[in-house]
Amino acid sequence: MRLGGDASYVIDINSRDELEPTLAWADERKLPVIMIGVGSNIIWRDEGFPGVILVNKIMGFNERQEGPDYFITVGAGENWDDVVERTVAKGMSGIEALSAIPGTAGATPMQNVGAYGQEIANTLVSVEAYDRQTKQFVVIPAADCAFGYRTSRFKTTDRGRFFITNIALHLQRTNPKPPFYKDVEKYLTELNIHQYTPAIIREAVMAIRRIKLPDPSIVANNGSFFANPIVSQEHFKKLEASYPGMPNWPTSDGQVKLPAAWLLEQAGLKDMHDAETGMATLASQPLVLVNEHAEKTAQLLQFKKRIVDTIKQQFDIELEQEPELLP
Repeated sequence: MRLGGDASYVIDINSRDELEPTLAWADERKLPVIMIGVGSNIIWRDEGFPGVILVNKIMGFNERQEGPDYFITVGAGENWDDVVERTVAKGMSGIEALSAIPGTAGATPMQNVGAYGQEIANTLVSVEAYDRQTKQFVVIPAADCAFGYRTSRFKTTDRGRFFITNIALHLQRTNPKPPFYKDVEKYLTELNIHQYTPAIIREAVMAIRRIKLPDPSIVANNGSFFANPIVSQEHFKKLEASYPGMPNWPTSDGQVKLPAAWLLEQAGLKDMHDAETGMATLASQPLVLVNEHAEKTAQLLQFKKRIVDTIKQQFDIELEQEPELLP
């Protein structure tokens, strides 16, 4: 977002061996520590951070094949889209719909990154991390990551405890099978594509994202700013009475997921440019908040509150932001 204050220290971590001595150095000086990837999903407070930001640049890509199954171990600092591209080039399926998501591999388990019908929890085997409580490296199985919709233990109960050094994935050398996510289905139908490979699905997702989501290195944004809200069946039926044909997806626990972008559009918040805060929503995707000329994070948060309050008033739904506000 190009916003926020300064940090006292920023240190690159290029290997897991550098992590312990760097943390010991910070602990000796009683400095708080935050580890990040590239920061594409972070909002920094205006007050800055009187501590150490560790930039995870731990690289590595190892694969092991067992028949049609591939087991991939990826350094947490690897560019995530490069990882997807590399697996797709070998015909591996399981993360192709997670193409063109900015950030690093180690960031994907934090909020259980998901898009277009896939999420990292579907393929993750385990996470290797440094545990700041026990001061040792641990391997955490996927079943112990407490994954949920856009969340995990790393984001909630154990926030700040684990510094992820690599992730292990289980992919398969197979072609993805329909039905696909609505936007992907539409893309394939319009181009009359009926044979599906990981490469074809990756290209479809990248084409869709190019239209909806600007590159954060060019346009100041955090991608989708709000998660799709999940409501009870009772709440959904009340809304449906006022908005017939309201798009929705039933969840496995009997609730209903609603598209946040649709809510914003219905509330007239699409392509909104606010001169007071310097913030805007995109015409192509209202979930993307763009910094046009804001100078402080406080302006972003003011703009966000305006959106959240409007949706709460109109739909009685409390939107939750996806980017993390740090420190």
